[in-house]
Amino acid sequence: MQSNSAKDDSDEMEIISSEHNGTVHDTKNEDSGDIHRAEENQKSNIDPNLYLYDDDLATRPHISTFISSIANYENTIPAATDPDAKPPAPSARMGTLIGVFLPCIQNIFGVILFIRLTWVVGTAGAICGFLIVLTCCCVTMLTAISMSAIATNGVVPAGGSYFMISRSLGPEFGGAVGMLFYTGTTLAAAMYIVGAVEIVLTYMAPWASIFGDFTKDADAMYNNFRVYGTILLIFMGLIVFVGVKFVNKFATVALACVIFSIIAVYVGIFDNIHGNEKLYMCVLGKRLLKDIPIDNCTKDDSFMRDIYCPNNKCDDYYLNNNVSKVKGIKGLASGVFYDNVFPSFLEKGQFISYGHDSVDIENIGNESYNQIMADITTTFTLLIGIFFPSVTGIMAGSNRSGDLADAQKSIPIGTICAILTTSTVYLSSVLFFAGTVDNLLLRDKFGQSIGGKLVVANIAWPNQWVILIGSFLSTLGAGLQSLTGAPRLLQAIARDEIIPFLAPFAKSSKRGEPTRALLLTIVICQCGILLGNVDLLAPLLSMFFLMCYGFVNLACAVQTLLRTPNWRPRFKYYHWSLSLIGLTLCISVMIMTSWYFALLAMGMAVVIYKYIEYRGAEKEWGDGIRGMALTAARFSLLRLEEGPPHTKNWRPQILVLSKLNDNFLPKYRKIFSFATQLKAGKGLTICVSVLKGDHTKIANKAVDAKSTLRKYMIDEKVKGFCDILVAQQIGEGLSSVIQTIGLGGMKPNTVIIGWPYSWRQEGRNSWRTFIQTVRTVDACHMALMVPKGINFYPESNHKIGGNIDIWWIVHDGGLLMLLPFLLKQHRTWRNCKLRIFTVAQIEDNSIQMKKDLKTFLYHLRIEADVEVVEMNNSDISAYTYERTLMMEQRNQMLRALGLNKKENSKVESHNDEKRNSIDSDGPEETDAPETTSSKDESTEKADSKFKSNVKPDEFNVRRMHTAIKLNEVIVEKSQDAQLVIMNLPGPPREVRAERESNYMEFLEVLTEGLEKVLMVRGGGREVITIYS
Repeated sequence: MQSNSAKDDSDEMEIISSEHNGTVHDTKNEDSGDIHRAEENQKSNIDPNLYLYDDDLATRPHISTFISSIANYENTIPAATDPDAKPPAPSARMGTLIGVFLPCIQNIFGVILFIRLTWVVGTAGAICGFLIVLTCCCVTMLTAISMSAIATNGVVPAGGSYFMISRSLGPEFGGAVGMLFYTGTTLAAAMYIVGAVEIVLTYMAPWASIFGDFTKDADAMYNNFRVYGTILLIFMGLIVFVGVKFVNKFATVALACVIFSIIAVYVGIFDNIHGNEKLYMCVLGKRLLKDIPIDNCTKDDSFMRDIYCPNNKCDDYYLNNNVSKVKGIKGLASGVFYDNVFPSFLEKGQFISYGHDSVDIENIGNESYNQIMADITTTFTLLIGIFFPSVTGIMAGSNRSGDLADAQKSIPIGTICAILTTSTVYLSSVLFFAGTVDNLLLRDKFGQSIGGKLVVANIAWPNQWVILIGSFLSTLGAGLQSLTGAPRLLQAIARDEIIPFLAPFAKSSKRGEPTRALLLTIVICQCGILLGNVDLLAPLLSMFFLMCYGFVNLACAVQTLLRTPNWRPRFKYYHWSLSLIGLTLCISVMIMTSWYFALLAMGMAVVIYKYIEYRGAEKEWGDGIRGMALTAARFSLLRLEEGPPHTKNWRPQILVLSKLNDNFLPKYRKIFSFATQLKAGKGLTICVSVLKGDHTKIANKAVDAKSTLRKYMIDEKVKGFCDILVAQQIGEGLSSVIQTIGLGGMKPNTVIIGWPYSWRQEGRNSWRTFIQTVRTVDACHMALMVPKGINFYPESNHKIGGNIDIWWIVHDGGLLMLLPFLLKQHRTWRNCKLRIFTVAQIEDNSIQMKKDLKTFLYHLRIEADVEVVEMNNSDISAYTYERTLMMEQRNQMLRALGLNKKENSKVESHNDEKRNSIDSDGPEETDAPETTSSKDESTEKADSKFKSNVKPDEFNVRRMHTAIKLNEVIVEKSQDAQLVIMNLPGPPREVRAERESNYMEFLEVLTEGLEKVLMVRGGGREVITIYS
């Protein structure tokens, strides 16, 4: 880097105004040399090409520093760790197939597929069964679309739906739904355990019953399920407690069993296309019988007569109907599908029979003999509730987001593909089962008519044990996964400290296991097992999952409708209407399935919500409810008063400082158009103008000016408020407006002020007002936007194409990234492409810097071309010295000659004779100033004196060098851009006229040759985030 030695500034003068005589005195600044030497020592390491931004680099890092600091961020929430513990091994980075698709497949396919789907098809018929499965799949697909939008809106730490809802809708909703999701997962473990016991006792080892023949007594069957379920729960709880590694390894085995079992079923369906002779049922008239050996299935057999004719008194139905043998597996070629098209819903206690004739289905007498009866009343909605758990498990991918190589890509693709795959299997299974199996056998829930065999197992190839063993192991694996995941979810909720009474469950054992949460989970799971019936557990846990899915859809709809600037999902195939349809479906299915279970789940959510609200969860996660408060009234204002909005809710609340001309008309009309185009952020806009004078004397003019300002806002479709302030001094009036405008949380955070195009001609007052405003905005920690060339900006009803170029020199909160995104939401800029340029310093690795910047933009969900500009560390040119000397000579001549405003304008016109000029409402396009030979005698003498005695100040030379070099690069790259957005360098810290005038000159040089420029200065806080 070039050596920047300190200059002795003892010749530098300072302006001291004398208010009594109006003259200007020149004095020596005795301390200036020491000040400059200190500055030079502190800033000797600054790249000469960036010296103009040296005052900002202490608090606003250079882009290379910022990018390198966030390039290797962690996309998980940091958990409480033991300082003495060994660092954990880095987690494996999984792809879409292993990390999302297969876990979702494993969690979606469950016990219902094997032990209840055939019964659902037989009871509901092919048409209604298809609609039941389709409805459930639509709920999960719409939820997956909403979840994909949320999961790709930044980095989602592990936590699945709980994290997404709590960070989108707030801690109250998050805590309530998190507890519902935890309860649902725990009850799912109970259902899997009861299902596994049912498979073993009913189809594999019926001899193990400890309560007698359960085929004749349903209560005995459920008591068996309760006892064996409790034993199995204790065994599985010990496995989870002792060895989680075993659970994870067993998951692979369970997944293989599921996939192989489904393949075996499909192969068996086509292998038995013409049916098989394995299964025959005994049918009396149209009623299905059980416990009848097929060889005794004849009316003449004494076995049948002994059953139906006790004491030589025969049953009337037995006397009036014949007994027949019916093949159970008829095959696709048989045409049995047409017998299974329509539903056969029954009430509890009715006989399973062909048709709907009351003679066949009603139990007129008190004896049922060995005829199979419906054990529950079936309806379309009840079957939805029973089947729905078989489509849950879609959150498995998002729960593993911390272990995914690219979560924003893998979660949508893997989850949606898994849902499409499982939905295809379910829907095709409905049609295949209806076309293969006899109607009576489909409706025989426990296979009692075929000797207690599982219908699906007898369809499969090569034999039934493939399905029995496979379904048992897969169900066992799903139960272990639930028992493993539920305690960790409870621990995550407890660690968030939003539900105080859960605090004890936040602690882990020495091995890092959530032991306390596991014990509570086992207790709740045992309560579910005591129900003893899959048909009761399934609708109950469906309520909790439906509530959870409903809130995922609600979160997506709220974020989309609010149009929060941080809502930038990489997944584009979503819409708020789809989310609302998904929410409506969830609520409808809940109420239709079981209104009392629905009320139970909703009541539980309301109680937890009010409890969290009452205890005051002091959490700020940038949720959508807090964002909605920005548009609400008193209640929301009070909530917003609690503190500044979260980074995710930050949006530009704009204060437009509009300058009025002599006719009290806004001087720059297009500044309102620009504010409108930024309103994609749905923020608040306040337009204010300051009049100089005494309010008591010009109150009427102020009213007229406000009406005019309002008219301009209406014409340009600016939604907001306007006001006029009358003050003795314009600068003081602007300072008062910036400090006091707004109410509570509705205070503006962004100021738009026009560029003082005629600052040279009007003397120092105009640029002094401008710089004073910049300083005030900076002191109030507000963002500042200075559009230069405002008259060339597009109208709001125009559409333009081209590039929006962002020159990102220093990081000041990410406002430079957010503004072009907001502009592109407006139709005027929608067709423009973003290009981001940043400057590499000498020691920077520009290739790595470009790679890191692309990664950063990817996680910001912003699409833009990236270019890292390498600026050569060239020597300061003679032109730079000449330009700096001209600037200093101008200041010195003005000071020495004591010129007033009129003379100032005269000298300015001589010095800038060859500058391009436009009307007073437009910007100036300035070229390098040239000296002229048409100076008057006194000016000529002063000029010759300064030329001989004064050298350019090194302090100014460096800044001029930065301005010229950056301008050359920017003009070369972005001259044809529709808009150039760049960092606005900070104003000089010293309140000295020469420094302030030089600052304005630097900005003019920096933006020369550019038609439309937006200079931006952040407010010192982050306004954009990579997190969801």
